[in-house]
Amino acid sequence: MTATVSLRDELVDLLQRLIRLDTVNPPGNETAAAELLREYLGDNGVACELYARVPERANLVARIRGHAGGARLLLLSHTDTVLADAAEWQLDPWSGELRDGEVWGRGALDMKGQVAASAVTIASLAREGFEPAGDLIFAACADEEVGAGFGLQWLCEEHPETVEAEYSLNEGAGDRLELGGRVFYVCGVAEKMSSPFRLRVHGRSGHASMPAIADNSLVKAARLVQRLGAFAPEPRLEPEVVAFLEAVAGSVPDPSGALEAARALDPLAAEVIEPLLALTVSPTMIQASHKRNVIPAVCDVTVDCRLLPGQTQAEAERIVRAQLGEDDYELEWLEAHGGTRSPLETPLWEAVSSFVADCEPGATAVPVIVPGFTDSHWVRDRFGTVAYGFFPLRAMEPETAARLIHSADERVRVDDLELGARFLRHAATSVGDPAASNA
Repeated sequence: MTATVSLRDELVDLLQRLIRLDTVNPPGNETAAAELLREYLGDNGVACELYARVPERANLVARIRGHAGGARLLLLSHTDTVLADAAEWQLDPWSGELRDGEVWGRGALDMKGQVAASAVTIASLAREGFEPAGDLIFAACADEEVGAGFGLQWLCEEHPETVEAEYSLNEGAGDRLELGGRVFYVCGVAEKMSSPFRLRVHGRSGHASMPAIADNSLVKAARLVQRLGAFAPEPRLEPEVVAFLEAVAGSVPDPSGALEAARALDPLAAEVIEPLLALTVSPTMIQASHKRNVIPAVCDVTVDCRLLPGQTQAEAERIVRAQLGEDDYELEWLEAHGGTRSPLETPLWEAVSSFVADCEPGATAVPVIVPGFTDSHWVRDRFGTVAYGFFPLRAMEPETAARLIHSADERVRVDDLELGARFLRHAATSVGDPAASNA
């Protein structure tokens, strides 16, 4: 990379090349992205290795070794994406086209843009001779979108030494919000648990031409779906929501009044905290008869359920069953991922808040719980890593970004790519400072 090429141009070029690699998961094929990153980082003097459970699904780990035994910082990312239907897009989803200051393509926001920014961060620091107190690590992982055991989970289990760190930065937040005439940047310091369950509803089969002689499990399931649609669990205030409300509203109401207090300040504030006040349930899939003329004896309803950090499935099941009432069904939990949190009083939080104050005087960093979940829970659980989700977006409105992630016409503003890289460089140099590492 020549000295005449700016970091901005470097970011755009690398992101375009990443987008042009189809890493839709499944099947993933993330090795193509890992090899591209290995070549780029190698050209910039960064040591890196590929680790793969199967050859076509490689994870890349790069490292600048620390010289003073300080705290390690992991820049965490994933290279796989969700699918894209080209017929729904204005541009080819794998074009990586630069148009009007935006790079278009699947993964631009989730999360090849941050992959590129992390890679350029560690490459540019290496070129400058940066010597951190503790290791600066960059991991570009496979399989975040599906989580079938090829990515960070597998690294934590099989090669834990490659990704163990005291601090980590990942996706999950960074939106710029204007609330009550003030500016806030949200930082994800916790995440809800993905805890889907299946309702198996029982009936009695029969010929569809004589419905009275059967007991239609699909009709019975419809009643349960309606009850779930009316679900309004009792709210509770988690520490992150308390901190958010204190920062944006100046006070913390009772849990029952939190949503209205946020709405009175700004509807956007209410939108942020609403899914963070309780567990959520969303029926999303249903399966019953496979023939039009057969009344089903069994109907399965799959429900996406997200629990608050620390909330157990046993507690959630009591709440859900109370909502459903007595009926002929079985409830089976399908998985449990996430539901972790990290403390706030850390050198990493200081890096986030100091960057926000510097990049936009008067702005404040505020914590939130991520309503979904990220790969951060693997390192929190395995190593006790302080992991935050923060990649600041200032040029693109948060409502626009939310509509584009996992949807058509995904794109990222180059200004935001540059801002994100500036933050990652700031975090790497401040958290890697001996004074910060020993705080």
